[in-house]
Amino acid sequence: MTRGLLIAAPASGTGKTTVMLGLLRALRDRGLSVQPFKCGPDYIDPAFHLAASGRQSSNLDGWAMGRGLLSGLVGLAKDADLALAEGSMGLFDGVQQAGAFSNGSSASIAVETGWPVVLVIDTSGQAQSAAAVALGFARLDPALPFAGVILNRVASPRHERLLRAAFDDLDMPVFGCLPRRKDLALAERHLGLVQAVEHPSLEAAITDYARMLAEHVDLDALIAAAAGRPEPAVLPRLTPPAQRIAIARDQAFSFIYPHLLHLWRDAGAEFSFFSPLADQPPPEADMVWLPGGYPELHAGRIAAAGTFLQGLRDFARTRPVHGECGGYMVLGRSLTDAEGATHRMAGLLGLETSFARRRLNLGYRRARLDGPIGAIPAGSELLGHEFHYSTILAQPDPPLAQVHDATGAQAAQTGSRRGAVTGSFFHMIAAGQDA
Repeated sequence: MTRGLLIAAPASGTGKTTVMLGLLRALRDRGLSVQPFKCGPDYIDPAFHLAASGRQSSNLDGWAMGRGLLSGLVGLAKDADLALAEGSMGLFDGVQQAGAFSNGSSASIAVETGWPVVLVIDTSGQAQSAAAVALGFARLDPALPFAGVILNRVASPRHERLLRAAFDDLDMPVFGCLPRRKDLALAERHLGLVQAVEHPSLEAAITDYARMLAEHVDLDALIAAAAGRPEPAVLPRLTPPAQRIAIARDQAFSFIYPHLLHLWRDAGAEFSFFSPLADQPPPEADMVWLPGGYPELHAGRIAAAGTFLQGLRDFARTRPVHGECGGYMVLGRSLTDAEGATHRMAGLLGLETSFARRRLNLGYRRARLDGPIGAIPAGSELLGHEFHYSTILAQPDPPLAQVHDATGAQAAQTGSRRGAVTGSFFHMIAAGQDA
């Protein structure tokens, strides 16, 4: 059995990522091995978890993953002393039911794993009312395992006394009260936190978080509250798109789910990595995979990376190339940045995109492939997530897939294909038959 806790909140912006990173490092400093997880389809937080814990984090997604895959991933913590999962958005926030066993909320992960919820509450502008908020979250779903709360942004000793008295009346554990500190906020941009690799002082920040958590949270009580239920530790097989995969990896290309690499490796795939921003061509492989990221922030450097672009074109003459979201844009003809400057991309697809006309595209996606993605055959069902602000100016190629959102409504952005070159705006989480 994997004992764990789920760090959640009533809403985004409450400080749960700060709490998560601080706990991971504070517990590691105690000599514990802690396996991190991220609830939902977030692309960015797992890299922060790795920096804080020293262990690769994995997403747990109740909408896109079936019980077999979910429980298999939970089994990755079997050799750890404790599992800590970070929730996404508010604890109960998810999507409309669409044939999956859960709605993708963090609460559904807590119910499925048996990991009790530790609710992080931003107490700014309230005192005893925070107890009413916590009581509602604890009682909304009788199946939800609930451990207690960590109170964040506490303004003063008097504020803390008022809060603790209110929670004492409810007989609800308060694991800690964190003082208000504006200097501990992590930088953000439109997809959430700025990437871990872009933080030159990330280690110092995590050290500060850990020091604060160790000082203000009862770590022994928190560890004692962890629970779980027996889970099978066998991961289902996921067919990789090729045996030898060359994967772009740098600040412009970083959004690929860690569990995919784990599953593909288990199925016999081998990886090599290269940096388009360093003007490196793809290494020898059976397929190139361009993950998503922030190519719009580096469009000028990518357009000037002649060795990378020519190497990519040469590779595509004989072998498959796939791009997800940002990688898809780089496979297209052009990318217009937020300032309105247009940059030539690889031209392997006819796609033209623009960030000068921002439009939010967000949500889960279910795709039925019209053509193959490498060794993933046409007709396969893929489950994934889309989150970007680009606008399509032109997309002349045939669609890659028939795509629907979580409600079953048809999605406009189908991806595209030209020969063995394919691209999509959704990031693959699981294959339907393997989920």
